[in-house]
Amino acid sequence: MSSTDSSKVDVLVIGAGPSGLMLCTWLARLGITTRIVDKRFSAINSGQADGLQSRTFEIMDSLGIGQDLWREANHMLEIRFWNPDKDNRLYRSDTIVDTKPGLSRFQQATLHQARIEDYLLGYIKKHSSIKIERGIMPESLDIDMKLVDAQDEYPVSVTLRHLPPQSPDLNKAGDSNGASTPNGLFRSNLTADTVDSMLKAARESSHSHTELVRAKFVVGCDGAHSWTRRQIGSVMEGENTDCIWGVLDTIPITDFPDIRFRCAIQSASGSMMIIPRENKYVRMYIQLTEMKEGGQACVDRSKITQDNLFAAAKKILAPYNFSYKHCHWWTAYRIGQRVGSKFSAHERVFLAGDAVHTHSPKAGQGMNISMHDTYNLGWKIAYAVRGWADRSLLKTYVTERRQIAKELIEFDHRFARLFSGRPAKDIMDEEGINLETFKAVFEKGNLFSSGCAVDYASSIIVSKPQSSSRNGSDVQDEAEIAATTFHHAEEVVAKQHLATKIPIGQRIPSHKVLNQADARPWHLQELLPSNGAWRILVFAGDLQDPAQLKRYKALGEALSSPLSFASKSRLGKESLLESLIEILTIHSAPRAAVELLSLPEIFHPFSDEYGWDYNKVFVDDVSYHEGDGRAYENYGIDGRMGCVVIVRPDQYVSWIGDLEDSKEMERFFSGILRV
Repeated sequence: MSSTDSSKVDVLVIGAGPSGLMLCTWLARLGITTRIVDKRFSAINSGQADGLQSRTFEIMDSLGIGQDLWREANHMLEIRFWNPDKDNRLYRSDTIVDTKPGLSRFQQATLHQARIEDYLLGYIKKHSSIKIERGIMPESLDIDMKLVDAQDEYPVSVTLRHLPPQSPDLNKAGDSNGASTPNGLFRSNLTADTVDSMLKAARESSHSHTELVRAKFVVGCDGAHSWTRRQIGSVMEGENTDCIWGVLDTIPITDFPDIRFRCAIQSASGSMMIIPRENKYVRMYIQLTEMKEGGQACVDRSKITQDNLFAAAKKILAPYNFSYKHCHWWTAYRIGQRVGSKFSAHERVFLAGDAVHTHSPKAGQGMNISMHDTYNLGWKIAYAVRGWADRSLLKTYVTERRQIAKELIEFDHRFARLFSGRPAKDIMDEEGINLETFKAVFEKGNLFSSGCAVDYASSIIVSKPQSSSRNGSDVQDEAEIAATTFHHAEEVVAKQHLATKIPIGQRIPSHKVLNQADARPWHLQELLPSNGAWRILVFAGDLQDPAQLKRYKALGEALSSPLSFASKSRLGKESLLESLIEILTIHSAPRAAVELLSLPEIFHPFSDEYGWDYNKVFVDDVSYHEGDGRAYENYGIDGRMGCVVIVRPDQYVSWIGDLEDSKEMERFFSGILRV
């Protein structure tokens, strides 16, 4: 039996995993009417993802929850390599640092996915009334092409099916092999998609009903078996292999000396990766089949059990002992790398996370990249809903994140095959993997997997100098390129040479600066919370120099005069400029030589209710207790002349110019913000 109600919503999110919840943080923070549905009746409480990369911690910190996550997580500082010697005895062959020093203020760490979801839900609850609606799955999706380009219409219609209470809870699926420990086989790529059978059963139930939701935007964060992906005709392209790996989460009882380090083990009996986790747990990725020339050795998937995984791990670790009394979760998966042929339909329906790219989990990328997808998308959708930007801004999600997905798949293809190969027996063994090659791939891969090397191509929100712009031919078609490049009467010119260590298109690095008003040290990234604002970072140079102070004051006058694109716009009680653009100063003169209130008011605005703003001017100087961040030096900026840097709401660098380039700034923003 089925009855249909009807409602409207700005954004409908399908899937309440980390990707969907990260999207909702932006939508909650920026006041977008949102619904998020998930077919599972309960949240996960075992297994799934656990790795958190440096960039993910930076994002979480911008939400105000990074430090709590950092304290709770298990930090991984070294990678240790184990290989067989000439007599096939396992030995520690090398050690490297896990995260490149100086790359980020955070390093790679591990924490169970359920805890990460808890933190994200806490943030969403703090800023909105959005709640996960469980036991609901979509049944049909239609896009009204007549309404696609209309600003205030709801062109996407989705029928939602409320599952009957007796439907199986997908987080509590039984182990088909009889073990009592929870397992993830039902969610792995070894198991067929069950969406259609679930819908069929629900339609036949008298306790199920439907509702019609009309939305401005729909985002499918519904995993590798994505229903949303099928509706927009996106096809996963790439390959799956017959190489099977198992995953075992235990509290190990062992004399293996490096059990609390991240370890890459290649023994004569197979390969394994050890990932230490919180609360004494350790995750083991265990090779069950080996890559063979001309194909892979196959394994009978029906015989994959917890006991079999234990036996394989024990054999790989020999002669070291290994046993356990506590096993929290286990699973198995097939190695494969695939990416969706489409990331969106008409910039109204989007795919994110596993719904549009899948790969092996050993590099710790799945949950991280998925959250980075929607961190990129969320503020752009909010701007489109609010009317703050033209909907063409949303095209940059496709070009930027498809680029990253392609790079991820290429990286994982090399990484997984290298890890699944056998170690070389000697220098004449051309089929085996030698230690130096193995270590080099890890070192290079760590930079990519940190998330800090993401480099977005030139677009309406990334003004790269022409000589350094990517042509995007590997990830974009001609229409996508045309839609995201500049179309101003005069091209906006960026000057990368003014800040050589702040690459345009990458997230802004973080170094210490001091608050001019109270001498408190801050990391620059801490001053860029995820609240939807663009930042104009004015590196004002040496304000003791009268000529430089004159340049700074001239910039203040230019910014004080309403920019043409903002002069007649009002958002609530604040101007568009005040609401969406924040101006921060970082100067290089000695702190004691500058008086805050002597600087132009635009750089420390006055409020009748709160007085002067003391949190807008900072200095590159020595702190009393935390040393010297040497920000100008570390950013590659001339300490006397300075520069101006425009940073997107998601902390990626859009443009760099001189203090005199206010017209270029105006031209840049007028190409994005809408009046």
